[in-house]
Amino acid sequence: MSKPRKLTIIFGIIIAAALLAASFLRQQYVVPILMYHSIDPAAVAQNRLAVTAGTFDKQMRFLKSHHYNVITLEALVGLIKNKKKVPVKTICISSDDGYRDNYTYAFPILKKYNLPATMFIILDEVGRPQGDRLSWDEIKIMQDSGLITFGSHCLGPEPLVNFKSEAQIKRQIFDSKKILEEKLGSKVEFFSYPEGLFDSRIKQLVIDAGYSGAVATNPGKDYADDDVFLLKRLRISENSSNMLVFAVESSGFYMFLKEHQKERKKRRHGKE
Repeated sequence: MSKPRKLTIIFGIIIAAALLAASFLRQQYVVPILMYHSIDPAAVAQNRLAVTAGTFDKQMRFLKSHHYNVITLEALVGLIKNKKKVPVKTICISSDDGYRDNYTYAFPILKKYNLPATMFIILDEVGRPQGDRLSWDEIKIMQDSGLITFGSHCLGPEPLVNFKSEAQIKRQIFDSKKILEEKLGSKVEFFSYPEGLFDSRIKQLVIDAGYSGAVATNPGKDYADDDVFLLKRLRISENSSNMLVFAVESSGFYMFLKEHQKERKKRRHGKE
């Protein structure tokens, strides 16, 4: 075989391998849904899920300057339900619990970069005396901006799997939606499972309540990436102040890497 022909064959194999690898990676792509909690310089020492306002600003600037397609959860669910191809670099922003610092620090930064986000609030904690949770006035101001959508994180913080009766679980899911809709004067479409914990019965009650979708944390590779009632999210902490770490987390392939790393650990421990 002539040298030019050998080179052509080798080049063809390399191209084919690259195309197969690209196709495989594309199949593993999961839209990153960033999950924040407290955005407060003073909270970082006490709350491992908190980030400073400086870190949050850096991360939002990164998304903006690198031309990420930051969309709402509603838009993401629409793409999934209609089986539309999701463009690479698509990403969603969310936060849990309704910390007041989301209004003080996160909201101005989101406005600065014109980025939408969904905030999930615990209804019974709104405006509590400690002053560490959002008030209804602050919630309304953020909603009226057109950038912030609010969802239910239940009436209280207790994980739903801890409740004994279905009536108790139903109250948390249904009543929180009803109260939030009355307060906001608009339909509430999304639900966040407290501490990301759920079972099949809880998930079905969320569907029965009329939500369009729900977010968990990372339920694992045994759950479909396109289940709109178990949308996978990435916890963001101050560890992501390193922009290289944040770039990996927001790439869309981090979930695949994380789930397979967890699977390898399980298999390794199983052999011990």
